[in-house]
Amino acid sequence: MVKLLQQILRWFFMRIENIFNVAFGDKLNPFYHLGTISFWQFWLLVGTGLYLYIFAETGINDAYQSVERITHNQWWAGGIMRSIHRYATDGMILTMILHLLRHFAYDRYRGFRSFSWLTGVALIWLVYIAGVNGFMLVWDKLAQFVVIATAEWFDVLPMFNGTLIRNFLYLESVNSRLFTLLAFVHIGAPLIVVFIMWIHVQRVPRAHINPPRPISIAVTLMFVVLALVKPILSQGGEADMSVVPTNIDFDWFELPVLALVYVTNPLHLWFWVLGLTALLFLTPWLPPKRRGAAKEQTSITFHPDHKAVTARFGETLLDAGLRQDINLPYECRNGGCGACKCTVLAGKVDPGLYQPSALSAEELAQGKVLLCCATAIDDAEIEYDASAAVKAFKEYRARVVKMEKLTYDVMRVLLKLPEGQQIPFKAGQYINIILDDGQRRAFSFANPPHEAEFVELQIRLMKGGLFTTRVFEKMKEGDEVRFEGPIGDFSLRESQRPIVFVAGATGFAPVKSMVEDAFKRGLKREIHLYWGVKQLRDLYLPKLPQQWARDHANFHFIPVLSDPAPEDVWNGRTGLVHEAILEDFPELKGHEIYACGSVRMVEAIFPFLKSHGAEDGACFSDAFTVSARSMAFQPLAK
Repeated sequence: MVKLLQQILRWFFMRIENIFNVAFGDKLNPFYHLGTISFWQFWLLVGTGLYLYIFAETGINDAYQSVERITHNQWWAGGIMRSIHRYATDGMILTMILHLLRHFAYDRYRGFRSFSWLTGVALIWLVYIAGVNGFMLVWDKLAQFVVIATAEWFDVLPMFNGTLIRNFLYLESVNSRLFTLLAFVHIGAPLIVVFIMWIHVQRVPRAHINPPRPISIAVTLMFVVLALVKPILSQGGEADMSVVPTNIDFDWFELPVLALVYVTNPLHLWFWVLGLTALLFLTPWLPPKRRGAAKEQTSITFHPDHKAVTARFGETLLDAGLRQDINLPYECRNGGCGACKCTVLAGKVDPGLYQPSALSAEELAQGKVLLCCATAIDDAEIEYDASAAVKAFKEYRARVVKMEKLTYDVMRVLLKLPEGQQIPFKAGQYINIILDDGQRRAFSFANPPHEAEFVELQIRLMKGGLFTTRVFEKMKEGDEVRFEGPIGDFSLRESQRPIVFVAGATGFAPVKSMVEDAFKRGLKREIHLYWGVKQLRDLYLPKLPQQWARDHANFHFIPVLSDPAPEDVWNGRTGLVHEAILEDFPELKGHEIYACGSVRMVEAIFPFLKSHGAEDGACFSDAFTVSARSMAFQPLAK
């Protein structure tokens, strides 16, 4: 039963994560950051809660009026804060439940991970309790219902035996001492939550507690928009113990248990709630996981460090290495990005569960696994790319030594590092140009790794672009440029499959690097390059791929113009680039697809290509998005 439930949940998560990978890229997939998103929502809860506490009053005759003043007299601050406070509570409970279900689905809750599981279950209940308590502090008709329903539910317990509800039978029975107690609980519960959150991550080596900045900004803006579109308001007026509250807009997300108090036996409801809690706490041991031939502890030797570490049963190679101070490469830690790819040199390793796009079947057959998903069944030797493990990317300073306008809106810029310096990189990677205010603008290497004397960039002018406008209007030879890198895992996979490159506009830059690297390494795989642009003038280096096709029998160049101008006198392929591909390849199974260009282009073509046989594990993208502030192209998924 447990395995069947895990399989169903795993099917759901694998597919929705794949969709989100296409939409947001593996580095910004919210399903890979559920834990840190929960942390971020907690910080929003604390921040907005402190603001509300400054203006809220806790007297029986003042609570409701103070909340109303906060909501309406300063709707632009207090009203928005109140709504964010409420929505962040709902959001935190939702992401924690998804986080819990995901770890259950992927069987990452047993053994030493049971500690995180138990604290996670405790956190969900504590946040739920704090949320229910928050409804009471408003002291409207909904708060009246919540207080009375809670009292009646607790009164069925022998320790109370009907004494709690007596405090709400008469108007004079309810006084300010109740609000002192409610405020104490509402402050005390989050303090316990933050302590358990700290404990929760202690067994996760190098655990992050905040999501990537774009995600935190998006989550915050989402709550702000919700606060403006559907603000949280009090319900039914001030609580009145002489009148039974009716026609309230009941919250079925945080308060379903209280509604059940009146439709089922409250004592039976206690059995269900306590039984569910006990089941959740016992889940890591129900049923016991069979180790089979796996050892209690295994020895893993990492190369090139030649350092051996011990891995506990069920512990991933990544966690084992990080826990014992090996600086391994990783990003998503969820088998979605492929940044932690490594090679099993010896021993028996279970590759675990991961997205097919992160590790192809050919790579798996060659002994490659993902550090974040694989576990050692026996002693093993692992080789990883040490150069990719540097998370604080090295910063470089280079001089502009040549600027060449390739066409009306594309500039080739050559950067030269100081004498004796070079930047090691893989074909397909990119760098971040660092602007004066600290902003980053990302551009792919256009030169192959074996021509590392210069860094070649192909920069397209974007209207209003902060950096690209500077390149075209102010930059001159001799200027200094700061950048960091190399960054990304967009590179040719090791297989024998034919390659189909799809380039849009300056998406040709990483293709140039990868193709020239492939020629240098003597790859004999068939390579087809489809370069899609609007008009002939947008093919800013048309003679180069034509020369490749003349020099290499395995290379084929197909330019595609979507809207050729009359003066182009174009006799080549026209229309959308994916249509040209499907004309030539009605069946794409067995091919590798590398798409380089805008997010819109990648999102548009991949569904069509996959409908004609292109496999998830053989489709790779170097999608670019436009910076909202600068309108400069930046890689979204590398």
